[in-house]
Parts: sequence; C-alpha cells; structure tokens
Amino acid sequence: MKCPLAITGTGAVSPAGWGCTTLLEAIHSGASIACSELVRDIDGEILRTPVLRVSVEGATSPKFPRLRRTSPISKFAASAVAEALGAARLAEIAAGTLRVGVVFTVTNGSVNYSNRFFAEVLADSTMASPILFPETVFNAPSSHVSAMIGSAAPNDTLIGDSSGFLSGMDLAAEWLQRGEVDGCIVVCAEEIDWLSAEGLRLYSRSFIPSEGAAAIYLEHAKSPAQVLRLPDPVSLAFSSRNVAARKTRDRLGAEDDGETLLVDGCAGVPRFDKPEQMAWANWRGPRWSPRRILGEGMGVSSGLQVVAAVRALEEGTHRRAIVSAVGANQQAAGVLLGRI
Repeated sequence: MKCPLAITGTGAVSPAGWGCTTLLEAIHSGASIACSELVRDIDGEILRTPVLRVSVEGATSPKFPRLRRTSPISKFAASAVAEALGAARLAEIAAGTLRVGVVFTVTNGSVNYSNRFFAEVLADSTMASPILFPETVFNAPSSHVSAMIGSAAPNDTLIGDSSGFLSGMDLAAEWLQRGEVDGCIVVCAEEIDWLSAEGLRLYSRSFIPSEGAAAIYLEHAKSPAQVLRLPDPVSLAFSSRNVAARKTRDRLGAEDDGETLLVDGCAGVPRFDKPEQMAWANWRGPRWSPRRILGEGMGVSSGLQVVAAVRALEEGTHRRAIVSAVGANQQAAGVLLGRI
C-alpha cells in the first residue's frame, strides 16, 4: 500500500532573497523589505510604481545553456526547482530511474520578453527578433524546467489567479495517484513588468507588486508535511469571495487547537483581505501573512505560502499548517498539511 502524499522538498526565490532560508527569516522577523521603483516616461510625464524585486545578489540559478537567454521568470523557477529536488533526485532523474512530472502555475507569465517582442513588432515588424518569440508563450518556463532536470515525464502549465498553485498541487496528486509519475514538481513563478505592476495597483494603491518563484516536490512518502486535506476549490463564478472563503475553511475542517499554523493570503489591503479576515475571524492560533512582507506576487503568492507552511512544519514548531488563498477572480482554495 502506497504512503499518503507528502511534500518532501521545497524551493523559493522571493524579494527576501534566494532560497527558503531567506524566506523564513523574512517571515519570522516581520521586517519590511525595501522597495525599488519602476519608472516609465509617458509623453514627458514620469510614472513611478513601487515594486519588490528579487535581488541579483546571491542568485542561485543553475548553469544550463537554455537559461542563458531566458527572462527572469525562468531563472527564478529553475532555482526554486533545483533547491526543491536536491542533488540526489536530480542525479536519479538524469539516470532515468526517477520519473518526475512538472506542473507550472502562473498568472502573468513571461511578460518581459512579450513586452520586448511586441515592442519590436510595433516599431518595425521586419526587425522583430524570432529568438524572443518562443519566450513569450505561457509554457516556456515549464519547458525550460523539464529540459534542465532532464525529465520526459508529463509537463503542464496552468494559468489562473493567485490561488492557482493549489490547483497545481491537485493536478500533481492526480498524476501520482494514476501512477504516471514517481514524484512531481509543482512550481510557480512571476517577474516584474510595468504592465502587470501598474495593472495591479489599479485595484488598490496599497498593493506592492512583487516577483519570485516557489516549488514543492510531491510524492508518496512520509514527512512532517503530509497532505491531509486538499479539497476542491470554490469557484468565484458561483460564489462571492466572502462565501468562497467561508466554504474553503469549512472544507478544510481546520481545528484551532493552538498547534495549527494558519498561513493566510492577506496582503495588508483591507478590501482585498476582507473575505479571509471574515472567514478566519475567530482564529486564535498562530498565524502568518507572508504577502504583507513579500508583496503581492500574483501567481507566485500562494506557492510561497505553501513553502512557508512546509518549512514551519519541518522546524517542528507546529503540528499542522493550513494554507488559505482567495484569488481575485477565479477561485478560493486551501490545503491542510501535517503529520498523520
């Protein structure tokens, strides 16, 4: 009989730095991360957008030929995946003894290269670089990841809102239960671009756009982070965000026992945070809100929440952990992790 599903590897890149250690240090400290600015000249008018970028210092992107010309989203994803898998698993994949699938979740995708390519098309279509075009498609980063680790197992890209990483976990669980893979990397990544950054702040000037990547390795195993409940998400097509948040809590069956950590999706923007604040209003146990520190990374945000929850369980300070994420326009979702 197979063991239940468990997360046995994590990787992260965030405005706090490269690696899971810097992510947890930032959450534990609660200190603000210094913003930088995106500056754009619109017919002589200067528009400044505060953003949280990933520093180039300490970069851990693997050396791989296909990553030389890629945009930041692929480099972030590659670094998080390499950290989550570790050297031993990478060697097994290369030897053909471990089938590892890749599920990539994203909201914006490769916006940097899309911007560059279509700017060239508009300026002079005869001079637009065909080298850039393959990097504009949504599944470009996932393709680079599979090539980097040498995997011929299934690969898929899901496009969704900031809760999409939980759907990626669900797809990975399905592949594992059908026996299509031995393990699965679920990875999300985003990169800063003026269009998505300015678009986010149209919803609220309090949002601070950010970037980065998160990855988990899911397999049949025993670990401090067993997948105890991964309920179906609640679609926002049929429920308000308030109702969806409450339904998600009910489906998770969470116990506020003082030993369960809640890692919520609150970003410090009252109008956006209200559904989760109401759903978890009576929660008295430990609670983390990574987006308040790391900014709103859109497609990467819930992935960083999951990584933070797993690392908290591995530290042994919490018996169980809940991740709650209410997306902007697609769904509300969550997962309950812990020892059986």
